[in-house]
Amino acid sequence: MITGIDHIAIEVKDFEAALRGYQAVFGVVPNWRGRLDGVQHAWFQFSNMALDVIGADGESEAADAVRAEIARFGEGIWGLGFAVPDLEGARRLFERRGLAFVPSHVARSVADDGRVREWRIAVLRRNSAHGLAQFLVESGAERWPAAAPQFGAASVTALDHVVIATTDPERAVAYYGGRLGLDLRLDRTNEEWGARQLFFRCGDAVVEIGASLKAPASGARDRFGGLAWRVRDPDGARARIAAAGLDVSEVRSGRKPGTKVFTVRSGTGGVPTLMLSGND
Repeated sequence: MITGIDHIAIEVKDFEAALRGYQAVFGVVPNWRGRLDGVQHAWFQFSNMALDVIGADGESEAADAVRAEIARFGEGIWGLGFAVPDLEGARRLFERRGLAFVPSHVARSVADDGRVREWRIAVLRRNSAHGLAQFLVESGAERWPAAAPQFGAASVTALDHVVIATTDPERAVAYYGGRLGLDLRLDRTNEEWGARQLFFRCGDAVVEIGASLKAPASGARDRFGGLAWRVRDPDGARARIAAAGLDVSEVRSGRKPGTKVFTVRSGTGGVPTLMLSGND
């Protein structure tokens, strides 16, 4: 029923600073930016999903909700949206599997140039998603094409994976594999790293679940970790991001043979960010 990741939303304290940072990290400009009910949005559309950067701007119920989320959980990933072709059908299926939702609604945003975007969304209750903000997005609506890369192969092309930390990997298998129906491609335990990793295919991206081997399983809420982005030329990407004044690591060999990776340490609104070589 889930066909991929529709978009990931992040909430930031300084919207303009985060927007400048992500433009430098991605090497693309947002497809649109706009403001509605005291909340600013900048939308970066990639080939397999989108990133929605959100910041409060003014006094409103919606702006206060963004500030409250940041005060409670900190800056970073707010929510993960899964694409489904039939929202009500998917909701009924997942409710039969024991998940609970708030009432479905239409999310709406108005761009600075007057364009209006609407999405039919069903938001999972946090206790169903083990403390995380997750939601279903009906995927039939028209989407903008992926943003044009400004730096060729040194621009980001797609999301590779999103990381979620859990204290109970078996609970994660039951939820992501059993209830959401994602394809568990790999279950790997590495004593040297002190971690167990679960890799669920989700369209053309991966939801990676990580659990420490050093602590017993518990009922604590899951937490969003970071995002890993694909770039064809990691050396070129590292050079241009550093030239923009952001803090980046050196390029190093990735865990997957033949890959290169580097870490972006600033400019991402509190989201741990990895860049890795990819062909998409």
